[in-house]
Amino acid sequence: MSKTAKRRERNDERLFFWVVIVWSLVFGVGFCVLIIALDRRETPSVTASANSPAPVIQPDHARQLVDFSLTDRTGRTVTRADLAGKFVVVDFLFTSCSLTCPVVNGHMAEIQQLTTNQPDVRLVSLTVDPRDDTTAVLTKYGQQFGADTNRWWLLTGERSQLYHLIGTSFLNQDLDDPFAYMPGNFSHTERIAVVDARGQVQVYFDGLGENVTAAVISEIARLRK
Repeated sequence: MSKTAKRRERNDERLFFWVVIVWSLVFGVGFCVLIIALDRRETPSVTASANSPAPVIQPDHARQLVDFSLTDRTGRTVTRADLAGKFVVVDFLFTSCSLTCPVVNGHMAEIQQLTTNQPDVRLVSLTVDPRDDTTAVLTKYGQQFGADTNRWWLLTGERSQLYHLIGTSFLNQDLDDPFAYMPGNFSHTERIAVVDARGQVQVYFDGLGENVTAAVISEIARLRK
């Protein structure tokens, strides 16, 4: 073997060695980040109920629907007063989400269908990414799920108002969490909340879980009694 060939072989070996080291560091750091992120996840208060088809998640403290003024995808203004006396099913989304949001909103579509003849029920989807989720974007998104503009409201608006509503009435927000990937750093955006006719958040359900549709319908029926 010539000196040139030997030199090339040694260079290839060094390159392979450094590639192995770099990839080991990348995967090692990634694994550590994953472990830390999982360790930081909030542990929800989940209770079993004989009357509910899915596990019930209790609010961490009393939560009430606060005043707000947001914009529906049709461009109309929606306020707290528009939900007075209604049972409200609430979820949280951002349209660029390709994993959890389509599943949760697929369940919302099922809930909409099963409450067609219940005029005291409204569905509300709150975007956590108002910068990108404009009314035009939400219009296309709602059409994917057959959202009825009179019964299922996809809301956007000023970020401060949205985040105040979500953070005060529904979900915790951790602005110091470096591992959060959701806009707004809200925890448990996969949840579906059920609000009673007085505006009080009663329970949450895992929007990715089995039987969540039946559980929401059952909870509304319970509250109506």
